[in-house]
Amino acid sequence: MLTLPIPKDKKVYFSSDFHLGYPNFKESLNRERHLLQWLNSIQGDAAAVFLMGDLFDFWFEYRKVVPKGFVRFLGKLANMSDEGIQIHIFPGNHDLWMWDYFTKEFQAKIHPEPMRLSLEWPDGKQELFIGHGDGLGPGDWGFKSLRKVFAHALPQWLFKWLHPDLGVALAHFWSSSGKSSLQKAQNFDSESDFLLSYVKSQHQEIKAQGSQVNAFVFGHRHWPLDFDLGDGTHYYNLGDWFLEDFQHARYLTVSAQTIEFNTYA
Repeated sequence: MLTLPIPKDKKVYFSSDFHLGYPNFKESLNRERHLLQWLNSIQGDAAAVFLMGDLFDFWFEYRKVVPKGFVRFLGKLANMSDEGIQIHIFPGNHDLWMWDYFTKEFQAKIHPEPMRLSLEWPDGKQELFIGHGDGLGPGDWGFKSLRKVFAHALPQWLFKWLHPDLGVALAHFWSSSGKSSLQKAQNFDSESDFLLSYVKSQHQEIKAQGSQVNAFVFGHRHWPLDFDLGDGTHYYNLGDWFLEDFQHARYLTVSAQTIEFNTYA
């Protein structure tokens, strides 16, 4: 479990799935600017910001090279860090190859696995269970097998020997080819959703241990969701920031007494 003390009157924010770089420079830049407006709007009262994966449509840290672009977003994270705001990042399935660049540049904490999070204010506490969401729950064995390949040191070592122009182009081609199936998978079905199944199992396990969380927070599914698990605990899926009117551009605001699910349109 990660425990964070939070100053009185400060808040903690969560958002996910920006997929910067997709599908082209113009649309990605529009999304990036909208994202910066949101970060500017929360900077005054944020103690910490949790970015829950797939910040980029592709990310790979070579020894001396990182993907070109995203300078407004990265500069803003550095600025927020310099002002004392904690930056926490969960690598997603699109930016899985994220190692120490963000830690060195703006002291971000990288969290590769789902985890319990305790946020503790002088006048209250919130207990959360958080992660990106890929590879969790039953089924989807093809993706889980592919993820194990991508997470293995040998494929990573082989990929870094590709020229970045070739490696990044191949990654974006693979990502774009999978977007049509992703769109079909967005619709939520409480009976079959793999991530909800995982959340329910974790919820029951935590309760069996005599413990409790206030909320489960994930991304990955590209479908904004506030699902009541039946005892006051909610499962929030943070959606994505794709659509032109940003109606899915959701974020979670957590304070000592409240959890609010908002849209930044």
